[in-house]
Amino acid sequence: MKIYMDHAATTPVDPKVIDAMKPFFSEKYGNASSLHQWGREAKEALEESRAKVAKFLGVKPSEIVFTSGGTESNNMVLKGTAFYALKKGKHIITTAIEHPSVISTANWLKSQGFDVTFLPVDKEGFVSAEELENSIRDDTILVSVMAANNEIGTIEPIEELGKIAHEHDVPFHTDAVQAFGKIPLNLENVDFLSASSHKIYGPKGVGLALLREGTKVEALLNGGGHEGKMRSGTENVAGIVGFAKAVELAEKDMQKEGERQAKLQACLIEGLSEITDSWLNGPRQNRLPNNINFSFKYIEGESLILRLDEKGIAASTGSACSSHELRPSHVLTAIGLTPEEAHGSLRLTLGKQNDEKQVDYVLENVKKVVSELRELSPLAKEVKPIDDKCFG
Repeated sequence: MKIYMDHAATTPVDPKVIDAMKPFFSEKYGNASSLHQWGREAKEALEESRAKVAKFLGVKPSEIVFTSGGTESNNMVLKGTAFYALKKGKHIITTAIEHPSVISTANWLKSQGFDVTFLPVDKEGFVSAEELENSIRDDTILVSVMAANNEIGTIEPIEELGKIAHEHDVPFHTDAVQAFGKIPLNLENVDFLSASSHKIYGPKGVGLALLREGTKVEALLNGGGHEGKMRSGTENVAGIVGFAKAVELAEKDMQKEGERQAKLQACLIEGLSEITDSWLNGPRQNRLPNNINFSFKYIEGESLILRLDEKGIAASTGSACSSHELRPSHVLTAIGLTPEEAHGSLRLTLGKQNDEKQVDYVLENVKKVVSELRELSPLAKEVKPIDDKCFG
């Protein structure tokens, strides 16, 4: 049996998305900037896709800039805002648990003379509104808080945090890569948003940046003035069409699929909680419906992942963007785990093809592998036999 439970890293492309993209590889292959009929055909598809995505978010089509994905979108907003607002100030606020594409960009800006405040989080990963309020200064030019955490699934109160930023006339950005298409988002107090196609069964290499009308952002790429002069370069029309189709499907299935995944999530959390010296990382409520992150004492997460892979189970120990690093997860240490505890983590993220039978198989094998690894550890306590199944 082969079971993929690493959907926070990436998702398979939906067959309906592939079908929507196919004509734009070899039939409707024009450059959207060309004036002839091939170009006009591509331009029409591009703008129809923009309109679909904008409607899903409840924003104007002119506020959508297509990018190569979440990393580029985050860089566009943070660097673009920073360089445009140099005359006002050099202070940026973000959090200690952001995606590496935000934290690395913030640290790079620090090296360029900007001042960055990394807000702490509580033991469940939530940002404090009071902490944000107290951190805003006269020279603050941007607040960036992710909508939902990619490792522990915490859904941040972006509506409240964005309101605080706006009360101080500071623009608010949210990295919504993990939340986009999975949960409803209130964007009333959001000026900038980042999203990625491959997290919602669309193609890789496509994403978007929401840049609200009236916001000021310096373009990172110069050239032919594509995407409202914000991202020069010939548009990936096939990818954008696929992204728009994935958004259309996500909007249709979001509530029903979220409820289905939440039931599978509850079973996994209940079953893994039976393992001695284990705990759920992140909150039980206000959590993405597909995310489960557990820590197990006396084992190494890398060994657990490799053992599960041998049994046909794809999982993760944290962010896919830093999975080859030996450092403990910055998210897990930020919520209070020791480096040793953080190294013993397992992230399971559910998707559309996962079912009850697969959940039972995963539970059975995680329990077996944890027990086997602990037998090799001189620090481990004896693990009592526990029920392997939830649905069976």
